[in-house]
Amino acid sequence: MDTMTSIERIGNILRRQPVDRVGLGESYWGETIQRWREEGHLKEGESVEDHFGYDYRAGGGPNVQADPEYQEIVLDETDEWRLVRNANGAHLKWWKHKAGTPEHVFFEIQDRSGWEEHIRPRLVDDKLFRKRINVEGYSNALQNAHGQDKFFFISGVNVFECMHPVCGHEHMLIGMALDPDWVRDMCNVYADLIIRCYETLISEGGKPDGVFFYEDMGFKGQPFMSPQMYREIVWPAHKKTFDFAHSYGLPIVVHSCGYVAPLVPGLIEAGMDCLQAMEVKAGMDLVHLKQTYGDRIAFFGGMDIRTLETNDLSKVEEELQKKLPIAMEGSGYILHTDHSVPNTVDYQTYRYFVDRGLEIGTYH
Repeated sequence: MDTMTSIERIGNILRRQPVDRVGLGESYWGETIQRWREEGHLKEGESVEDHFGYDYRAGGGPNVQADPEYQEIVLDETDEWRLVRNANGAHLKWWKHKAGTPEHVFFEIQDRSGWEEHIRPRLVDDKLFRKRINVEGYSNALQNAHGQDKFFFISGVNVFECMHPVCGHEHMLIGMALDPDWVRDMCNVYADLIIRCYETLISEGGKPDGVFFYEDMGFKGQPFMSPQMYREIVWPAHKKTFDFAHSYGLPIVVHSCGYVAPLVPGLIEAGMDCLQAMEVKAGMDLVHLKQTYGDRIAFFGGMDIRTLETNDLSKVEEELQKKLPIAMEGSGYILHTDHSVPNTVDYQTYRYFVDRGLEIGTYH
């Protein structure tokens, strides 16, 4: 097959159609790029996407916090960390000098009454709508990607990833059990907001090539909810947002950290076209997923980042040989680790992962 553009390649992969090779992309800790730059592997001003020749770019997602104009307030800080109150009324503790997820210290919103009084009115407020989107920024990112023949995802959070930052996982999950109508209302309000934002961005800023939704619905060994609870509460909102993307002919990638295998049939039924990132340490298994669902969806990731952290090239080779020939069978695979690349991974290790991955991942 003749060499394809990245737009053609990723488009075909997400639709499980013939391609020249697997797709390629990655996410990183900031410290990793800084380390590689300091070591001289990346030129000043050179993006890591351009350096490795990734097939896609992403951006443009709306601001779905309660008040898009709110400035974070620092409640406490030391040399190591900063405790802030954000626009949702969440008190989060962030490291100052390294990447990581924040510690959840306190959530002012804990139930339906807090949601209805403080959050919901702002999300449906027309006066705030335009503050949530940046049409110019989105349009520029889209044009820059297309200028390089790169596939462009409009990317942002979906409903699960909107709710837990408001009330915390604990209050949200208790709400699913004890007040499911409250959580359904949150799902609906966020689904409608996401659709309205994307519709405006697309109509005014141009049509992307696909949609990338962040939706971390699992932890180690378990999803945050049962498949039944997912179907009864979250699934209708996923169906609504996925149907919207499909109405534009856009394939949908769902990113979900943690163990989400029991939710995959429901996600497929809602309209997911591709699953990302398939975190191995949480229990996800790329090969098993491909063999089970490869006739219905594409896959993106699933290569154990802990293997790259050993910086042992024979182990990296073993990981690629064990998974890639199966994952790429009949198209439908984008090469990516199962999370993001930490600064413990040597440049030479990651370079080997990419070069060997593309060698093995070329169709003959």
